[in-house]
Amino acid sequence: MKLVPIPSDKFEDYRINAIFDCYKWDPQFLDSNTLARYVLVITEEECQEIAKLTETLDLETRNAEIFLNNHLELAKSLMLPKKIYNELKMMTNYDENRHIRLMRYDFHPTIEDTWAVSEVNSDVPGGFAEASLLPELAIKTLNNKNYYSINFGDILAHALSEKIKKKGTIMFVHCTSYSDDRQVMQYIGDKMESLGFKSLYGAVDHLKFENKEAISILDGYEGKVDCIFRFTPLEWLKDIKPKTWSGYFNTITPSCNHPIAIFAQTKRFPLIWKNLEKNGIKLDTWKKLLPDTIEVKKAKNKEDYIYKPACGRVGEKIAIKEACSSDEYKEILKDVKKHPNNYLAQKKFISRPLKGIDNEEFHVCLGSYTVDGRHAGFYARISEKNRIDSDAKDIPVVIERSKKND
Repeated sequence: MKLVPIPSDKFEDYRINAIFDCYKWDPQFLDSNTLARYVLVITEEECQEIAKLTETLDLETRNAEIFLNNHLELAKSLMLPKKIYNELKMMTNYDENRHIRLMRYDFHPTIEDTWAVSEVNSDVPGGFAEASLLPELAIKTLNNKNYYSINFGDILAHALSEKIKKKGTIMFVHCTSYSDDRQVMQYIGDKMESLGFKSLYGAVDHLKFENKEAISILDGYEGKVDCIFRFTPLEWLKDIKPKTWSGYFNTITPSCNHPIAIFAQTKRFPLIWKNLEKNGIKLDTWKKLLPDTIEVKKAKNKEDYIYKPACGRVGEKIAIKEACSSDEYKEILKDVKKHPNNYLAQKKFISRPLKGIDNEEFHVCLGSYTVDGRHAGFYARISEKNRIDSDAKDIPVVIERSKKND
């Protein structure tokens, strides 16, 4: 694994092409550029190793969530919002063969020369175009024939095509006021339209449910839809009024992702592993790769543990002392003390930074996708801090051909 710089005289064209050709419409966060000036190059051996670990993790995760769906009493320790937990009782008709299951596992290289997995983005992982088009643009920019990439979008589109009727209608459900959400949906929506499907774009409450089937209520596009592609996080649904979102939990309309994703999405998922294992659910790979995760109260006086919000996303409110400002760190700890059940404590791993030019160092989060249990490509971000948050930069992932294959 290494960082290869994009030549400075080519970066501006690369950035413009990313905006107009790769759905990277707004490569900014506040005043900061979020498009890395590097390409992350991994070896074929690293690719194969991570792909194998990812598929094993995914099998363990899906076995666990299906078991939990049939034994909801074990899910109480996940401390899910009450409004969400009550809806889980409706999922008795869940059929994994009907729906499309998409997940992304976050890998980090450590100073022990091993991998640590910080979490699984089980509910609504993003980064679709960055994992599909950006690597192809990077290879073209670097003009290196020894590099290749995995097109995540092609794999996802194929999986959708397998479970949706030919020329069917897909509703891409997202937070419609956010352009960064729309660009994710527009990319895969355009790809599905190129395959003969019809793409609609709406919010959670633009669907209603009749006889457990999803119906669009968009003006001019009313009628039955053949697939729900949801990009609105489940924990946000509980605040939507009126309660038009309940049907997502027991719909027979093929969905990506179905709400069964909530079990592993909460960072409290590891806290119920012992009970799962007692019931025959194997989690060996998870236990090998995820740092020790415990209740907040059990981490008292343990300096080598960090705090993470159970429903956190994009690295928000993770208490890593050296990665936070003094004020932010104090505020997080204050909230942890006030709402301990909303957090968990996790043993800190030491991330191994990669070297850039001029002795720059960057920490890497390598997201590894699965679609219906099969590895489906990579999405990565890098940061000068050891917390990968909103300040991190998107970086394309390419694979370097092994010399033995030359």
